Amino acid sequence: MGDITPNFSSFNISAKGMSIQKKRMDIVAENIANTNTTKTDDGTPYKRKYLTIQTEGGFEGKFNAANNSLNMKMSTTKAGHISSAGTTGSERGMAPEVSFDMEVNKDRRKGEMVFMPDHPDADEDGYVEMPNVDVITEMIDMISATRNYDANVTAFNATKQLYRDSLEI
Repeated sequence: MGDITPNFSSFNISAKGMSIQKKRMDIVAENIANTNTTKTDDGTPYKRKYLTIQTEGGFEGKFNAANNSLNMKMSTTKAGHISSAGTTGSERGMAPEVSFDMEVNKDRRKGEMVFMPDHPDADEDGYVEMPNVDVITEMIDMISATRNYDANVTAFNATKQLYRDSLEI
């Protein structure tokens, strides 16, 4: 007879998803707060930040907030085989543990040049390089991150309810 082992991987997946979306919201808030910062500590205009996520396990994914896209691919040993198949807990039907790294990157594109001859950061022609932050894009990213966060909360609560209901059987 097999043992009854709880599998809480769905809680971990939802928690990791919420963590990622919270970090995205923090970055968007920082970008919006610096839309008019023409000089940072290094003397250059503020550069928009975005989050890159790298997973370790069977999947590799990178979210690029610059164009709001997620690129994922599966690592394989042979065509049709997942490299992480048969590892960590799969004997009991548990999902393999997947870890990830979040990395904050700067968008190196130049910002818009605006004619402001009286501005202290103006060049010899009177132009100031503004940060490369577009508030509309940032608001769209914020809405996306908020909805993704809410979806993870919903999945977390549904799993919690499933466990609660299974205890009543």
